[in-house]
Amino acid sequence: MPLRIRSTYLYMLLVLVMLLSIAAPAHASPASPQAGASAKMDAVLLLDVSKSMNSSDPSNIGNEAMKMFIDMLSVQGDKVGIVAYTDRIEREKAMLSIQSQADKDTLKAFIDQLDRGTYTDTSVGLTAAMQQLRDGADPDHEPLIILFTDGNNDYDPSTGRTAADSDQEKAAALQQAQDSGIPVYTIGLNANGSLNSDVLADIADQTGGLSFSTNTAEDLPRILSEIFASHQELNIVPVDSFTADGNVRDIPIQVPNANVLEANISVMSSQPVEARLLDPDGNEVAIPSDEVLLTRSASYSLIKLLRPTEGEWTLQIKGVPQDRIDINLIFTYDLELAIDPPAQSSYSPGDEVTITASLVSGGQPLQDASQYSNMTAVMHVKDIDTDQTEEVAMTVNGAQFEGTYTLAEAHDYEIFVRAEESSFYRESSPVTVSAKGGAAGEETPPPLAGEEESSFPLLPLIGGIIGGLLVAGYFLMRYLKQANRGFVGQLVLEIRDEATGDKSHPQYKKLNVFKGKFNLHQLLQLAPEMKETERIVFRHGKNDRLLLQNGSGSTIERSGRAVDASKGIELKNGDRVTVVLQQVDKTISVEYIV
Repeated sequence: MPLRIRSTYLYMLLVLVMLLSIAAPAHASPASPQAGASAKMDAVLLLDVSKSMNSSDPSNIGNEAMKMFIDMLSVQGDKVGIVAYTDRIEREKAMLSIQSQADKDTLKAFIDQLDRGTYTDTSVGLTAAMQQLRDGADPDHEPLIILFTDGNNDYDPSTGRTAADSDQEKAAALQQAQDSGIPVYTIGLNANGSLNSDVLADIADQTGGLSFSTNTAEDLPRILSEIFASHQELNIVPVDSFTADGNVRDIPIQVPNANVLEANISVMSSQPVEARLLDPDGNEVAIPSDEVLLTRSASYSLIKLLRPTEGEWTLQIKGVPQDRIDINLIFTYDLELAIDPPAQSSYSPGDEVTITASLVSGGQPLQDASQYSNMTAVMHVKDIDTDQTEEVAMTVNGAQFEGTYTLAEAHDYEIFVRAEESSFYRESSPVTVSAKGGAAGEETPPPLAGEEESSFPLLPLIGGIIGGLLVAGYFLMRYLKQANRGFVGQLVLEIRDEATGDKSHPQYKKLNVFKGKFNLHQLLQLAPEMKETERIVFRHGKNDRLLLQNGSGSTIERSGRAVDASKGIELKNGDRVTVVLQQVDKTISVEYIV
């Protein structure tokens, strides 16, 4: 398409957008995302690796818990970062998007490599964890931090660091967590009885997390299940523990409905166990197989059923006599709960508002009436003016929940719905209605003779069109100038294979052949295995600088720390960044030279 035609289209588009914004109703607003456990997680696992952990966690329970948490995550989509701290950051793994079991194995291998240092300052770890989430979190994911520590600080006297300094930094990090809606779950490790539980409880309370303590790996399934349940709107399904006697024991696993996404069955034992799995028809299902995943560590086994058939499964366990075996079960669901918009947003005192809510799976309303019949739903109505809340039971009507509430006062109200069954619950995003439209029975007077209501006044339209022409002309000139501007300098690329440690020779790429913008994939000769780099784009920055913008799933690191380049970061002469690819086990070093 010729440049002149493209420019005309750009102009017309700008004017159209402006006109639509004028004509839009004043109350229109974008739909807010629904709450629900189908949202993926962005988790930072924060581990105290100071010398005090040699006595408070001699068995490396914290490491085992981190690996078990990773195994419990969904097969695809969640992101995990790892921070190991003392009074400084000892090791850090930038947030990795899990796309396969190999990604989980990479994270667990990193955990196995962690060593212990000397002093302790929890505020340093919290600050780094918050930074990871700011730099690498997905805005559509649910963020959280899990902290493993004994809660005690020990400062290096040579640095002059004081408890007051640490408390100030910790307060700032926790305030950021509060403001960003990031809960911090704390797991206190207490093998020697030195746990500072008050400090850990305070961290959790301030951020909306939960606090736990343990001195044994046997508690991990319960603790991690509670964290999952709290963060993903799930209910823990109890499974009996038992002492093995050398015989096979049948454990019933009831999959409650067809909407279960995954079933995580954790088996804790000090000795190896034999396990068989029977589906609801009594047929044996291989462990592992395409529909059943198996991961093991020194202290646990995790069996994950993918999209399991509804009905009673049987897990057959045979353990070593006298060995204590603990089994925990938690389901995940691809379900959200959405409120249908009320018929109107403005009411009068005494009016009734009817609320309907539906479960949503894969973006579509769930039509499985049996799922609704197994659940109870309650409408929570908060009078915003008085801060009082009432609960109203809802009924099931086919494939939706229904409830009615009378707006007694001329107040504003916030309404959300909670629906629950034995293995999970969901809470909807709230809607707001107002009963300040006037006294009950009043009608809005008609317009005077000769007056007509208009939602599209003429004078603002004319002024808007003129303003739109000026704005379009300005941006068109900038567009043409930017599109034809060349680059200076060169980029030096080095590719490292993380599996073998091999590094390529430096490649010098002159930039004067590009105009306007170019992407990293072009510099890599469009190598198919590195296709993800086509969304890492370079544009003009200020004063001969480059602006790097990352729209891919890859991680951009600067000075060993992940940075958020989604909106662009500037590179000046001599700056170097590292691109950590997600689809292949390689990293690319990029240095800008003018």
